[in-house]
Amino acid sequence: MRAEIIAVGTELLLGEVVNTNAAFLARELAALGISCHFRQVVGDNPARLREALEMALSRSDLVITTGGLGPTKDDLTKETIASVLGIPLEFHQASWEHLVARLAARGRQPEPSHRREAMMPVGATVFANPQGTANALAVRVADGDGFRRLSSPHSGRPSKSSESSNDGQTVIMLPGPPREMSATFTEQVAPYLSAKSSGTLVSHNLHFFGIGESQLEALLPAGWLDNENPTTAIYAGAGEVRVRISARAETALDAENIIEPLIADLQQLFPEYLYGIDADLPTTLVELLKEKHLTLATAESCTGGKLASSITGVPGSSEVFGYGVVSYANSAKMELLGVRADTLALYGAVSEETAIEMAEGVRNLSGADIGIGITGIAGPDGGSPEKPVGLVWMGIASPHGIATKQLNLARGLADQRHLIQEMATLNALNLARQAALTL
Repeated sequence: MRAEIIAVGTELLLGEVVNTNAAFLARELAALGISCHFRQVVGDNPARLREALEMALSRSDLVITTGGLGPTKDDLTKETIASVLGIPLEFHQASWEHLVARLAARGRQPEPSHRREAMMPVGATVFANPQGTANALAVRVADGDGFRRLSSPHSGRPSKSSESSNDGQTVIMLPGPPREMSATFTEQVAPYLSAKSSGTLVSHNLHFFGIGESQLEALLPAGWLDNENPTTAIYAGAGEVRVRISARAETALDAENIIEPLIADLQQLFPEYLYGIDADLPTTLVELLKEKHLTLATAESCTGGKLASSITGVPGSSEVFGYGVVSYANSAKMELLGVRADTLALYGAVSEETAIEMAEGVRNLSGADIGIGITGIAGPDGGSPEKPVGLVWMGIASPHGIATKQLNLARGLADQRHLIQEMATLNALNLARQAALTL
């Protein structure tokens, strides 16, 4: 089954709202074994929505729209799609009762405009919206209606696909607010689609830190990136590389069995760089600390608390993290962490010596197993030929003693301050992870 997503909303085109719905749906469809081949974004305009729908129906078996199901005049998704398909609308009593109940729970009465939310195409399958008033719906398009035979507006030729369904086409309309859309899809639409799809698609994401995308690709076994099942793709992210491995099979267990040997190979090939499977650095670190019954404390200067924030963003981090000190000023370094005035005078705030004393100080203060100190120059000001913008020193204190790391994270960009802070945070997380592995 070949799917297409159409996000409806002028606010999406203007960049006022990020289209998170499409990313969610693509992931959920893949988990159901449904391939999403195309995405479109269209404003609240009936003519352009009609054009987008006709394009989608010329090449896809399943079309999912988000947005445009509300009570206002610019909510035209249902009316436009029903017109394209030649299906009249009728009042749907169950949807009206759902709407009235949802509004009553908020102490409100329906307005006359709300009635359009209860108008549904004749014969539609209606899905209750557990978070809002506008129900979702599905409309089946039989082969005889001719949409599979529509010519592509760009090619002038009929659309053919080996993945096309012989069971006609389906258009599913979902509400636009992400919370409503995701809840409706998960609870109502996913079971509906699951009954229609054959097999499943399983994907795992392997995360690497400290190696570049091209370097990793060059070290992969020959032919890996050319396999059709499983497929392997490499993505460069902020300071790390992600390798996604996907396999299609009749069952999830069969797909896992296809993927497992490749994961084992990568673990053997890149033990120094592969830090997690389906987990980011903060989550991997927290889970490792839990597993080893270790605690961590942080002392930050140039990162301004970003390291502590990334750790505490992980559920359950309170088991392993209790102290985070932001010692931006030299006085804070001395008063809170015990950094010596002589150290600051001789070597400066951005130095290996200061990073060591920050790490030791926060470890002593907290009683944690691991203490990490970060000091650097995030810019845009404060750099010098000896200590340029982007210079970062890290110290880590543990029962094994002290280790340090020097980084130069400048990229010559005018707005690189946040990038330097982000990269310093990721390096600190990885340094803490490596220290925990040795304990």
